[in-house]
Amino acid sequence: MQKDWQELLEQEFQKRYFKNLDKFIASEYAAKSIYPPKDEVYRALDLTSYRETKVLILGQDPYHGEKQAHGLSFSVASEEAKFPPSLRNIFKELESDLGIKRSRRDLTDWAEQGVLLLNSVLTVEAGKAASHRGKGWEEFTDLIIRLLDQKDEQVVFVLWGADARKKAALITNPKHKIIESAHPSPLSARSGFFGSRPFSRVNQYLEQAGLEIIKW
Repeated sequence: MQKDWQELLEQEFQKRYFKNLDKFIASEYAAKSIYPPKDEVYRALDLTSYRETKVLILGQDPYHGEKQAHGLSFSVASEEAKFPPSLRNIFKELESDLGIKRSRRDLTDWAEQGVLLLNSVLTVEAGKAASHRGKGWEEFTDLIIRLLDQKDEQVVFVLWGADARKKAALITNPKHKIIESAHPSPLSARSGFFGSRPFSRVNQYLEQAGLEIIKW
């Protein structure tokens, strides 16, 4: 991960819950198929430094299918992998919102522009959604949200779905902006995600703050 994240999180790595989490994850990787690949668990914090983060898009768990998860929320590692319905709906909304017809499923270019693509839980067992919830990741990623809340520069927090929207309580700095809606999942996209225009709203907030907009 980036040096500034490493420094900010250094004390957290020494806490008992994190050491227990680290042992659990090590044993899981040793015995089972776990996603994302071990060297990509912290990829979001590697591609997007604390200093450069101006947008957070919060996901829940990594994808649990082959060749999908690579450490960035909603992003897919390989074009050969199954196209997740949630990402398909994100692209539909992007086209509706800004007229951008995106086909590339790897969102690394967003991360490189200051969009922190963070999941609340950073690992998952193959084929078993939510299998690593409640193991300690949530405490760790809540701290990341709190650290971003402490930034003097504006951050736009994009919270899709009930789980993500609960994290709004962690964001107390009036400088920041929150964009909330239903989740892009097919189960809820028509209940408030479609038509929410998150991409243009993010850029509007960035522009108002004198920050460079995202090339979605």
